[in-house]
Amino acid sequence: MLKVGLTGGIGAGKSEVSRLLVGHGAVLIDADRIAREVVEPGTPGLAAVVEEFGAQILTPEGTLDRPKLGSIVFADPGRRAALNAIVHPLVGARSAELEREASPGSVVVHDVPLLTENGLAPLYDLVVVIDAAPKTQLDRLVRLRGMTEEEARARMAAQATREERRAVADLVIDNDGTVEELEPRVAEVWAELVRRAEAG
Repeated sequence: MLKVGLTGGIGAGKSEVSRLLVGHGAVLIDADRIAREVVEPGTPGLAAVVEEFGAQILTPEGTLDRPKLGSIVFADPGRRAALNAIVHPLVGARSAELEREASPGSVVVHDVPLLTENGLAPLYDLVVVIDAAPKTQLDRLVRLRGMTEEEARARMAAQATREERRAVADLVIDNDGTVEELEPRVAEVWAELVRRAEAG
């Protein structure tokens, strides 16, 4: 089994690369999706978040009010650290469980948005970074995700720099272009991952 950490700044195109890798046969473990699952209603994770942040971070239906929690933690590094201290261990445990379920020869791709920020590169056999110029990221966040330019810049500023991400990369996928341009680059990276998995 080859354990791959996949990361990139917000708006770099990680979801698209993940989708393409799954199409080639990767086993995907999506940290964001797991982070949502571990704080669903009735979970110990949600109870711990409510204990830390108060019931005002719940919707009337009892689910996590993500925008409200986001506005608290993105404005305050201390509050963000408190949230991460609750969620990250739960995500780590669930990710390890999913990894154990994968077959021995698999290429297991961990989609980890904050891999660089949290110093997680040593957990993987290799790290793939999706790289895009800041102006590309900004354009995608405003045009495709409907953020204001100010919101987009704040989200980008809360993450590692482009240089910090590239410094932990074993392989880099440049993604300033179209999906059509991305596909052959992902295919090349996949071929390299398979070669390394087979080499053990």
